[in-house]
Amino acid sequence: MQSIELFAGGGGLALATAKSGFTHSFLVEWDKDSATTLAENFQSLSLQNAVSSIYNGDIQNVDFSEYDGKIDLLSGGPPCQPFSIGGKARGFNDKRDMFPQAARALSETRPKAFIFENVRGLLRKNFSRYFNYIILQLTYPEIMRKQDQNWEEHLSILERHHTGGTHTEGLKYNVVFRLVNAADYGVPQKRERVFIVGFRNDIQGNWSFPEATHSKEVLDYEKYGTGEYWERHSLKRQYAKNYAPPLFGRSQKKPWVTVRDALSDLPSPLSKNGAIPNHLFQPGAKIYAGHTGSLLDEPSKTIKAGAHGVPGGENMLVLDDGTVRYYTVREAARIQTFPDDYIFPCSWTESMRQIGNAVPVRLGKIVADSVARTLKNEGK
Repeated sequence: MQSIELFAGGGGLALATAKSGFTHSFLVEWDKDSATTLAENFQSLSLQNAVSSIYNGDIQNVDFSEYDGKIDLLSGGPPCQPFSIGGKARGFNDKRDMFPQAARALSETRPKAFIFENVRGLLRKNFSRYFNYIILQLTYPEIMRKQDQNWEEHLSILERHHTGGTHTEGLKYNVVFRLVNAADYGVPQKRERVFIVGFRNDIQGNWSFPEATHSKEVLDYEKYGTGEYWERHSLKRQYAKNYAPPLFGRSQKKPWVTVRDALSDLPSPLSKNGAIPNHLFQPGAKIYAGHTGSLLDEPSKTIKAGAHGVPGGENMLVLDDGTVRYYTVREAARIQTFPDDYIFPCSWTESMRQIGNAVPVRLGKIVADSVARTLKNEGK
């Protein structure tokens, strides 16, 4: 199955879809350093060439029409800064809002399905009307906004089309969205993200968002009920005051994956083990108000890109002795479920930015797997 990835960043979602069986025709990414990372890992990303398969430039200059009808999946993570709680949250007034370009790519390629991902801030109350506009753009991508229209005028046109019963012909997608916590899908990180998934109207498939596979309750049960978590790591058993095991026994779900689970087989970066790429110690970590680091025996706090460099508190690790240090690039990549052979060739700050902006590979693959199954079984 063929795909195109927009706003590819450091490659989290592109890697996930490649692992799900999609072959990328090309990737689009404007940032030069991110494009360097994509080129470094072009084989893992199912790209034919490290240069020609990556368009490093402005998506507004890309004509997608030559791929009309040739693409099974369009995917990507439009820049999240316009909607991020950690940013200025200017939304539709931010020139980095690329959802209109995502809709244009849909209209020109007419893929069977799409997957877009963004921050949970997209669902904030003050963005609700604009989020509805985004969904309608992706539902009817051929109804493009004209140059003399503002987004509210275009929204009215889309609403009238949607409710007027006039959309029996033309390109339409059946669109659903869901806010999910990556930890509920086996990612060692508490990371809430919005996934928007659509299937072309002629695709006969009954798709729903994959159900969660992991839970906090099961992790707590293994820690404070049975103690097997501590046994698994050869640690002294710890207890929690007032812990009460679930009344109806253990859930069939798996426990949340913790930082210790994810990193326990990595040596300390202070050991100067050069055999592990991107696993170098970064000095300067310190605790201050609101920035206390991630605990070993819980999923990590959200790995963040930071508007002005790496945000210390979110990207720090609290060790068993209570001291803190920054995650290495390799550790942060593991928290985002990148495989160890996926290389980040840029500086620590730039690599951490790319990792912080990425879709967790495991979560992306779970979604992409479900979309791939629906497309393969379409019409059966």
